[in-house]
Amino acid sequence: MNIKKHVPNAITLGNLLSGCIAIVFAFRENYELAFLFVCLGIFLDFFDGFFARLFKVSGPLGLQLDSLADMVTSGVTPGLVMFQLMRTGSGWEGEWIPFLGFVITLGSCMRLAKFNIDTRQTDSFIGLPTPANALFVMSLPLVLKHTESFLVIEALTDHGILLGISLFSAYILNAEIPLFSLKIKDFNLKKMALQIVFLIIALLELVLLQYLGIPLVIVTYVLLSVINNKFLQK
Repeated sequence: MNIKKHVPNAITLGNLLSGCIAIVFAFRENYELAFLFVCLGIFLDFFDGFFARLFKVSGPLGLQLDSLADMVTSGVTPGLVMFQLMRTGSGWEGEWIPFLGFVITLGSCMRLAKFNIDTRQTDSFIGLPTPANALFVMSLPLVLKHTESFLVIEALTDHGILLGISLFSAYILNAEIPLFSLKIKDFNLKKMALQIVFLIIALLELVLLQYLGIPLVIVTYVLLSVINNKFLQK
């Protein structure tokens, strides 16, 4: 029995399990632990492909498992968190309003399905990857809990703004915008310059701004990609 060929899939299933646990904590409104398990799932998602290439056991089964696990961890979970935020938010009347948060889940599903058949996304991404979008959404209740800014509190409890975030998430997930990948395929410093700059900026944002730095890291990722597309690559 070749144990090596099962290692990447086992890691992917760990991602799926982390997503399931995150959903339970999100239902309980324990957003810190929900965020933690989404991060664990994303960490495992980062390394399943690495070990598949390392052990030379990449295959179609792993590709499908990866997307199915991501659908739970980075698709269902952020949709549920947005549902919870809108459920306790203010603005429009109607019990059906919070369900609009699941447009994030729909956009994530479309993005993952497109990724599986898009041959352009081998070394970079087209549209925001679902893990990055999940981190952005999952960080919002943490920002809300730990901020003292009246403007931030008003924004993150307003149905209109939350719906706008949800719709923009669904859009940016599927937008025809090339975004650089953080996956390490070789250790060429010249080729990794953009990634290194991003990681330095991201570290500074997290240290200086703490919870608010989490969504700003994702915004920085998108902006650096756009700058790279329009200016640096030329």
